[in-house]
Amino acid sequence: MISIVVPLFNEQDSLTELIQRIQQAVAADNLGGYEVLLVDDGSTDSSWSTIEKLSQDHPTVHGIRFRRNFGKAAALAAGFSLAKGHTVITMDADLQDDPKELVNLVAKLDSGCEVVSGWKQTRYDPWHKRWPSLVFNGILRKFSGLPLHDFNCGLKAYRREVLDEITLYGEMHRFIPVLAAARGFRVKEISVQHHPRIHGVSKYGVSRILKGFLDLFTVVFLTRFRYRPQHLLGGIGLAACSIASILLLCLMATWVVSRLPLGMVAFDLHRTPVFYLTMFLFLLGFQMIGVGLLAELVVANSGSRTIPYSIAKTTNSLPANPLDHAGEKS
Repeated sequence: MISIVVPLFNEQDSLTELIQRIQQAVAADNLGGYEVLLVDDGSTDSSWSTIEKLSQDHPTVHGIRFRRNFGKAAALAAGFSLAKGHTVITMDADLQDDPKELVNLVAKLDSGCEVVSGWKQTRYDPWHKRWPSLVFNGILRKFSGLPLHDFNCGLKAYRREVLDEITLYGEMHRFIPVLAAARGFRVKEISVQHHPRIHGVSKYGVSRILKGFLDLFTVVFLTRFRYRPQHLLGGIGLAACSIASILLLCLMATWVVSRLPLGMVAFDLHRTPVFYLTMFLFLLGFQMIGVGLLAELVVANSGSRTIPYSIAKTTNSLPANPLDHAGEKS
């Protein structure tokens, strides 16, 4: 059983053709049983009415509609929670991702890994999207240690156990391979076909770049220090206290020497900026250590999970509450 999760926002013109292409690809490659979950992330056009018609005409197509726009990560999380397949594939709804790649993604999974990420070697996007993406991917490769070329590609394939261990929120969807690798899952990459956009317009602007870099710091923290935050926060605190101690010793030595009968001018601690810098570093160090201890308490006592979306309705008898779906995944 393969579940194909498609998050979308205002893609009414491409949905019918997308389903046709998916059906043709599945039939041509003999992939077996499958389902398509179209997650409408608060569209303001006729996307939902198109999804309802598609779900009526095709039993393998299911629709999920959000009450408002919650973001792509929330849309994927909703699709993951309701997907029944042991293999879950994600793709965009704008027809730039090619359904013919489904068989290649599944074959790569079967070769011995739990996550397969697509790589758009030839990308048909404007320069102001390609260049920042190249920089972002290079930085993420450096900090994550995961040798992927394209973290932003919508075409990805996962084993169910990967998605059961990862919680999505904010803009974390592009970092799923990093989070999976940090938990020990095997991640591989394949080159995939990319097409120019035919219908609609891109939903991402400059703000996506800024959010991506901010989320990068979050991912580095989560993958390296999620269960040991004191190692980072306390380490910063100890470094600040160590520098402050050295500066304080230098100030004390200077003060003592200035009081010796050597003809030197008396040295007043409170009149030098270094004294106040030393006090600041001490306060910063103790505060960071305290914050680290609080973070350790939060990690030790955390067990709750907040669902980052609200589903208004579903089709084909899908439960609106993901908790009602527990234990039904095959």
